[in-house]
Amino acid sequence: MEEKRNKGGENLIEVFSSIQGEGKYVGCRQLFVRFEGCNLRCTYCDTEHTINAHPMCRVETGANTEQYRDVKNPISPESLANILQTLDKETRHQAISFTGGEPLLHASFIKEVVSHLGDRRPKIFLETNGTMPGALKECMDSIDIISMDIKFPSILEKPVWERQEKFLAHACQKDLYTKMVVSEETTEEEFRKGLALISRYAPGKLLCLQPVTPFHGVRAISTARLLAFQSLAASLLKDVRVIPQTHRMLQLA
Repeated sequence: MEEKRNKGGENLIEVFSSIQGEGKYVGCRQLFVRFEGCNLRCTYCDTEHTINAHPMCRVETGANTEQYRDVKNPISPESLANILQTLDKETRHQAISFTGGEPLLHASFIKEVVSHLGDRRPKIFLETNGTMPGALKECMDSIDIISMDIKFPSILEKPVWERQEKFLAHACQKDLYTKMVVSEETTEEEFRKGLALISRYAPGKLLCLQPVTPFHGVRAISTARLLAFQSLAASLLKDVRVIPQTHRMLQLA
C-alpha cells in the first residue's frame, strides 16, 4: 500500500495525551496521534483503521481531561502541530507517538508536522510494523525513537522478512527497540528467525516480548512457553524483557 494523502492534510482517528503502555518507554507520558490505514492485516489486531472511515477526528480537549471534541478530517500539518503544542503546554510529555494503523503510510505528513513543531518539542516516537524502509528513509531525520514490531508469518497473509531486514538496517541508527508479540500460535522456527534478524543488526538494542492480548481467536501464550522464548532470546541478545500491554490493565486508551 502506497502512502495515501488527502488534499490539505490527513484523516486522523484520534489525538490524545496518555501513558505509553508498551515497550521500552512504558509508563512515560506521551501525546498520541493515531492514523488511518495499514499495509498489513495481523490476526490479533484490535484497532479499527480503515481508510476514509473517519469523517471526524477525536481530539482531547485538555491533557488531563479525557474529554474529546470532534475535528473535521482531513487535518493539515499546521493544525495538528497547533493541537499538539497546546496539549504539551498543559503537562510535560516525554514524546509524541505517531501510531496507527501504520504511520509510515503518511511519512511526508509526519515530516511536515515535525517541521511545524520546531526545536522546542518532545521527542518524536514512531510505532511501526517495520515493513516500509523507503518511507522510513524519507522521514528519518524527523524521528527520534522507533518501536518496531517483528511480524511473524503465523499472524500474516505472507512473510515480510525481507522488508523487515531492510528496515532494521536503517532503523538501528536511531533509539530503536524491537517488539515481538507472542501467542500460543507463535512457532519456535519463526521466533528463531526473528532473533537472527535482530542479532544481525541490533544485538545491543532492547527486545520486548509482549504476550498477546487474545483477540480474533488468537490464544494467550502459556507461561512456560513465554519463559522459554525469553531464555532463548537472552542467549543471543543483551537485553530481553517481557512487558505486557499495561494500558489494558489500567483501562487506558
